[in-house]
Amino acid sequence: MEEGDDTREIEVAPALIAVDPAQRSVAVAVGSDLRVYDLIGNCPVSLVDDSAKPFHSDSIRAIRYGASGKLFVSAGDDKLVKIWSTDSWLCISSVCCEKRVSAVAISNDGLFVCFADKFGVVWVVSLKEDAENQALAGKKAAPMLAHYCSIITSLEFSPDGRFIVSADRDYKIRVTVVPKNPLDGAHEIQTFCLGHSEYVSCLDFIHSPDYPHGLLVSGSGDSTVRLWDVTSGSLLDTCEIGAKAELSATDGIEEETCHAVTDLCTCPNGTSIALAVQSLKGIMLLNCNLPAKTLSIAKVVLIEGDILIPTCLGTSLSEGLLWMVTGISKLQGFDHSSLARVRAVSFPVDDGRDAELVLLRDDEIPGGQKLLERLQGSLSIGNNVFLAASEALKTAMRSLLIKKQYSNENREFRKRTRNDRKLKH
Repeated sequence: MEEGDDTREIEVAPALIAVDPAQRSVAVAVGSDLRVYDLIGNCPVSLVDDSAKPFHSDSIRAIRYGASGKLFVSAGDDKLVKIWSTDSWLCISSVCCEKRVSAVAISNDGLFVCFADKFGVVWVVSLKEDAENQALAGKKAAPMLAHYCSIITSLEFSPDGRFIVSADRDYKIRVTVVPKNPLDGAHEIQTFCLGHSEYVSCLDFIHSPDYPHGLLVSGSGDSTVRLWDVTSGSLLDTCEIGAKAELSATDGIEEETCHAVTDLCTCPNGTSIALAVQSLKGIMLLNCNLPAKTLSIAKVVLIEGDILIPTCLGTSLSEGLLWMVTGISKLQGFDHSSLARVRAVSFPVDDGRDAELVLLRDDEIPGGQKLLERLQGSLSIGNNVFLAASEALKTAMRSLLIKKQYSNENREFRKRTRNDRKLKH
């Protein structure tokens, strides 16, 4: 049993959302439940998993589409990484991991899947022999790189495929050169991007023809979003979002609260970045001035009517929609132990500073009520439940990502009883 497994049953996990790059489907994960809706056929998707351990048995912590939309990956606390073909939604490979999985990434060519565990190791699986979408029993992963003893929170391949970028709860961002054969390990570190003063929660790239390798954007528990040059590790700009989020979250009444950035994604116009922020009932929009390499707050979009503090954001390259979900699994004391609420915002084609973002009504979202019924599991959940979920999730995420302080005696005991120190029989 992994340390802490006896108490994990009450751990809550955030709802996640991922959108196909061409917006052909949308996926939501709540707890161990993976829900997918086909936007082309306008119908729910039935997943097919004939592996030895079908479907997930514990909270899903990471979901992602590949760049082409042909692959989808889900992984989490059951130590399984499942790779799905989106043509048939068949699980083509189910990979076992020794530790719980915290982040996933798919190479731009779709030939490799990387995933990170909570011990700080990034593993890689080759899909080169999976061209026929055959389910491969006993598929194994190889270690690629490691942060060692630090939970990896986010993984991203650079747009040109040269680098894989990993972030952790110890404030670090590592940029690693992707080798010709990732299965042999990635031993060349390009640089580190250092500057955050709290855990790094999320990463994404902004790229254009002038910047084929992309500019890296990072969000953190220190209430900042930072812009980086990944080739040199140079910090290009820092955007403090705490004060703006504070006033927006409290209707102008200042309170002492840390507004961690919980998720971010670059938007279809290529210059805007959408943020999910703790306690903010909506999203914050940043503008990236590529020639000047600067970030600035464009606007805050509050969600009226719903208590919607997004836990995850998603967008597609082909459509001007920003999708968001709020939700949680294993919520104690309510009838809805696992819940989700999905909304979408139509996105302007300019930089978002002056244009009006439109929050779509439920019947205006692609797929409408059918989609919501599938992805949410219920069409109506009270705002009091979502408020409770938001507070529970905030506590859980801080407990997970902010390093605990132990006495010397307790630290030595934890070292002696670590799983990787135990003899395997």
